[in-house]
Amino acid sequence: MPEKVVPGPVEDSRGIREAVCIHTRKIFDSCRDKDCIEDLRFYPKLQCVDVINRALSVKGGSATLLYVYVDVEPVSFNRGFYTVDMRFFYNVTLQAYLSCPAPVTVEGLCVFDKRAILFGSEGNAKIFSSKMRVGEPDVQMMKRSNLPVAVVEAVDPIVLDARILDCCGKRDCDCDLCEVPSFVSQCFNGELSSGDDCRRVYVTLGQFSIVRLERDTQLLVPVYDYCMPDKECSCGSGTEDPCGVFRNIAFPVGEFFPPNSVRKPENYEETKNFCCCQ
Repeated sequence: MPEKVVPGPVEDSRGIREAVCIHTRKIFDSCRDKDCIEDLRFYPKLQCVDVINRALSVKGGSATLLYVYVDVEPVSFNRGFYTVDMRFFYNVTLQAYLSCPAPVTVEGLCVFDKRAILFGSEGNAKIFSSKMRVGEPDVQMMKRSNLPVAVVEAVDPIVLDARILDCCGKRDCDCDLCEVPSFVSQCFNGELSSGDDCRRVYVTLGQFSIVRLERDTQLLVPVYDYCMPDKECSCGSGTEDPCGVFRNIAFPVGEFFPPNSVRKPENYEETKNFCCCQ
């Protein structure tokens, strides 16, 4: 059995100088998802309601992920596991087609709820800290709940489809606008529709996300040396020869000779830039 490594200098031929103890967050569990979110309710801005009521059809545009609310709760019947409840808030822009050929841009909110169950281990220690809080006395912070920290990483979704549905007098076909944080509402520069409209729009989004549970812990890691930057700071003068930059650009052969077939998008960037609804 190899001898236990302790903090301090290390004799090693691979260039490791010492072993040091650091405080960081360790990932205990993680998952990734590719969600196809069908028939997501679209809540337009008030000034866009009249356009939607007169529209013949709507087509996909773009979507921006504004915020993700994350909540962690322990699973009572499975020790060490936690539910991660997430609520995604999107700013979605669609193209509404009226009697004229040119479409009208409509903007609104979409909300998506998601849940994941991950392993986050157990921790019973009570955590305190003397970290200073700005504008307050330098006293110990209140005891922090010893739950793992949930981290959600996500890219902007892809708008896959959009459609209009007549719902006059049908209050059971969907719920009203859910509670939205004030800072999310402010992103729209106007009031959102409350959901009493005669016509409703439903959107299908494609969402890529990664969810993980982390805990504060102390780890023993090898150190090679201090990290000294090698690159010099650029002053941004832009003195590079523009003709030299142009000479490094490959000749755009494809722009002069049309291809025999059109390749379908294969990755996230290509699919996001390719409007599937047109």
